[in-house]
Amino acid sequence: MEPGKTALLTIDLQNDFLHPDGAYGRARQRAAAIAALPGRMRPLRDALRAAGGRHISAQFTLVPGPDGPLIAPHLKALRPFLGTGDFEPGGFGHDLVEDLKPADFTIEKVAYSAFYQTRLEFILRKTGIETLIVGGIVTNGGVASTLRDAHLRDIHTIMLTDGCAAFREEVHAATLVSLATVTEQMTCAEMLARLGGAP
Repeated sequence: MEPGKTALLTIDLQNDFLHPDGAYGRARQRAAAIAALPGRMRPLRDALRAAGGRHISAQFTLVPGPDGPLIAPHLKALRPFLGTGDFEPGGFGHDLVEDLKPADFTIEKVAYSAFYQTRLEFILRKTGIETLIVGGIVTNGGVASTLRDAHLRDIHTIMLTDGCAAFREEVHAATLVSLATVTEQMTCAEMLARLGGAP
């Protein structure tokens, strides 16, 4: 891993997911493991930037439509509280959480994977990024899908085992096991030490 050819890719660390006034906060859909992620990842992000790397924020997006946001049927069934204004580009809820602002690049994504119909791969190629350090939410959703898509593209990835989380710990743990053959895995502290930062 060369820091100058490495990016931290954070998945869905947005106000609508994490802030008390966001869509999930208002619906009381919160988890302590998820809330802890920005503070745990910020020192790593700062160390990577100091070493010449970049931070890319992939942010879940609900495209506004004439009758409300365009929501996939499965998501509407799972999260019926989502409505107009939630995860809308330019809004408070869609924005990256304050602890991690600003990112060097922001990717709007409409599905689990940060590669699906986005400009992520274009940015990686144009900036010479060869390794992605990946964390965010949820482990079994956006994180897993992105890691698998990176694997298909022969992009080296490092999954932060405590830099991602799910709403249930057993789901998080099972996903780490299932992805062990797809990606290198380490803790945020281990990655910070590799970058020469304080453990």
